[in-house]
Amino acid sequence: MTRENIVLRIKRQDAPDKPARWEEFSLPYRPNMNIISCLMEVQKQPVTASGEATTPVVWECCCLEHVCGSCSMVINGKARQSCSTLVDKLEEGPITLEPMTKFPVIRDLQVDRSRLFNDLKKVKAWIPLDGTYAMGPGPRLDQKTTEIRYKLSTCMSCAVCMEVCPQYNERSAFVGPSVLNQVRLMNLHPTGKLNQDERLETIMGDGGITDCGNAQNCVKACPKNIPLTESIADLGRQTTIRGLFGWLMP
Repeated sequence: MTRENIVLRIKRQDAPDKPARWEEFSLPYRPNMNIISCLMEVQKQPVTASGEATTPVVWECCCLEHVCGSCSMVINGKARQSCSTLVDKLEEGPITLEPMTKFPVIRDLQVDRSRLFNDLKKVKAWIPLDGTYAMGPGPRLDQKTTEIRYKLSTCMSCAVCMEVCPQYNERSAFVGPSVLNQVRLMNLHPTGKLNQDERLETIMGDGGITDCGNAQNCVKACPKNIPLTESIADLGRQTTIRGLFGWLMP
């Protein structure tokens, strides 16, 4: 691929209550540039392709190693991580950058993912500890469970799966595939099992697992190749058992 320059077409919005607009930027091409490095070049000199001075583009990033999940955006119509999206792998022509559509825009490419984090709190997506005591070694996990949990634990809450999920939107209370995956991860932990029933009761309610429409877009879009549909199916079995026999359980 030979390029003389890179053209970014960015959807911008100065504040949540301001109208959106499009701006184009042109910058010299260098091999192996990712989208973040392109945005950094624009930030150095925020001048549009037509020569008009403008404000620096706002976006989120942190690790730049495809781990933190904060740099999610819609690139050429596809939700993905901007740190791992290489210009050389994209088709020639203007590169379109837009904020994710399932979350409120804060400014430009930055969105407010509070709903995701609040839903993680709602399902108690953590392992509770009441202190740090010398209680000896904890229970061992078998190798198969360890391997399953490791893959599930690679979720970086990037919200790409929510972006492509037709059931996840402002009209629905659905918690989304990422949150359901975290429920399965925590329920597979020996200590996490202590709160398993609470988590299952939560996802059996409004916005829970029955709101999943089985579109399977999530598993195709996940940048970490997490088996999200397997997690949802496993939780379906867990909630079914809980629903049928929960009254027998303490």
